[in-house]
Amino acid sequence: MSSLFEANAPRPLADRLRPKTMAEVLGQDHLLGRDGPLGRMVADKRLVSMILWGPPGSGKTTVARLLADATEFAFEPISAVFSGVADLRKIFAAARERRAMGAGTLLFVDEIHRFNRAQQDGFLPVVEDGTVVLIGATTENPSFELIGALLSRCQVFVLASLDGAVLDVLLDRAEAEMGRPLPVSADGREALKAMADGDGRYVLNLAEELFTLTPEQRLDAAGVAEAVQKRAPLYDKSQDGHYNLISALHKSLRGSDADGALYWLARMLVAGEEPLYIVRRLVRFASEDVGLADPGALTQALAAKDAYDFLGSPEGELAIVQAVLYLATAPKSNAAYTAEKKAMGLARETGALMPPKHILNAPTRLMSELGYGAGYTYDHGTADAFSGQNYFPDGMARPTFYQPSARGFEKELAKRLETWARLRAEGAQQGDRVGPAQEGAEGEDGG
Repeated sequence: MSSLFEANAPRPLADRLRPKTMAEVLGQDHLLGRDGPLGRMVADKRLVSMILWGPPGSGKTTVARLLADATEFAFEPISAVFSGVADLRKIFAAARERRAMGAGTLLFVDEIHRFNRAQQDGFLPVVEDGTVVLIGATTENPSFELIGALLSRCQVFVLASLDGAVLDVLLDRAEAEMGRPLPVSADGREALKAMADGDGRYVLNLAEELFTLTPEQRLDAAGVAEAVQKRAPLYDKSQDGHYNLISALHKSLRGSDADGALYWLARMLVAGEEPLYIVRRLVRFASEDVGLADPGALTQALAAKDAYDFLGSPEGELAIVQAVLYLATAPKSNAAYTAEKKAMGLARETGALMPPKHILNAPTRLMSELGYGAGYTYDHGTADAFSGQNYFPDGMARPTFYQPSARGFEKELAKRLETWARLRAEGAQQGDRVGPAQEGAEGEDGG
């Protein structure tokens, strides 16, 4: 219970403007609307354990508090950063007492991903038997940060980042609360929203700072940037944002969108991503998504790595840009990637099968007597430098792994494979294309 002195204490603008009803919550209509899952729960005055996953300032704590109010559950908020097992035990004991009196408890755990696996295990029995309804809030992907047993007992709801229109409404509310307009021009207001990056709490904190200023004229974008500290990009190299942006870069490259790829590359570099991590993905992309449609792609990616190693930042980053542009504009083929998957699958199924004897060397008399190397045809000794012999285990039907695309250099490779397939088929009909194995031919190339 707050004291009289506490009630009169100054409160941040963001706290004064915290929504008091579900209708005042902005940007989450997909969850809180009449047809949304949380909206239906409020209408039915029921709650289930859930995880609220969303970016900072999207309203996770507010939503949890309003859910407790709407369903008349006792609200027990804790932070995983500052709380431990002893705190949880006290809450669980109080929840059992309330339950005995017919009342429910909503346990809200902010930053729930900060609890370790053993601590997360501690929630399972009290969630399972209904002692508490758990609402966990996290900015991180629950699939990676929360144990499967806990996720199986909770529904996951994703809160959206607040868009520009929603941030505008928040700034309107701030001006109404303060009784005067923000001292910014139209482009200054846009800059303020851009700095917030979808975080409602942050835009109100910035607005509160600007309200303390009395400039001679309204601040433009540059003035706003100078007046308030620029926000660092929301990005943690070990967490979800890291994987989201590298995925966006990879898919932009695959979609041959050079400008999109450059944007996501820039986002990562501005946020402080390790450039060599990006280059490792470019090398992977060169083989996985370009492949032999453009054999130069892998060379370009590896050259970017060498150039960055040699020059460092920021000069070496231009080599990474060059590789990104090359990969984005290269013809695309995943034929090599697909061929690898097929070959690996068949190898796992047939790993015990021996190669046919005619392609085995016979370094000993015994091996010669057993037929090793007998009947091998030296391809360079044939008219087309192609013998058409079988190189798969005896008795195995010939599979086809590599199917080149009709793009880039693979068009030429497709022609070669078609020619060899025709010669192989003709050889099967007519017998061997040449006579017996050529003695000593193997040794010429170390075969």
